[in-house]
Amino acid sequence: MRSTAWGAYKGIAEALRARLVGGEFQPGDVLPSEAAFVAEYGVARNTMRRALAQLAEEGLITTQPGRGRLVNAPGRHSEPAQPQYQRIAAELRAQIESGELAAGAKLPSESGLVALYGVARGTARQALAALQDVTVSVQGKGRFVKPR
Repeated sequence: MRSTAWGAYKGIAEALRARLVGGEFQPGDVLPSEAAFVAEYGVARNTMRRALAQLAEEGLITTQPGRGRLVNAPGRHSEPAQPQYQRIAAELRAQIESGELAAGAKLPSESGLVALYGVARGTARQALAALQDVTVSVQGKGRFVKPR
C-alpha cells in the first residue's frame, strides 16, 4: 500500500486548474474519468476526488449525473445539475398536467425514453418510477396516465 503526501490534492487541483485555464479543456468538454486521472497522477482515488471537488467548489467544473464532470465557461458558476431522470420525469409530468398526455394515454416505454433522450435504461426506469403518483403500470402493456 502506497501513501499519498498530505495535501497532495491541492497540488493536483492546481495542476488541473492550470490545464483548464490554459485551454486544454474547453467549456462544455467532459473531463477524463477519475480512473484516468488517478492513473495519470499516480494517486489514490480519494485524493483525486478531493482535487476535483475543490475545482467544483471554485466553479471551474460541474458534475452532471450520467454525463460526468464538465468544464464551465470562465466566470460562469453553475447550479448543481439536476439528475437526468428528474429532468425527464419533470418533462413528462408537465405534459400530463398540461393535458398533452391525457388520462389513459400511454407513456413512452423505457426503450422509447432511452432513444428519445439518449440516456441509459436505468435512467429511463428511474424517470418512470418518479411518476408513480400520476401513472399506473399494466403488466405487459406499459405505463399509462392515471385518471384524475
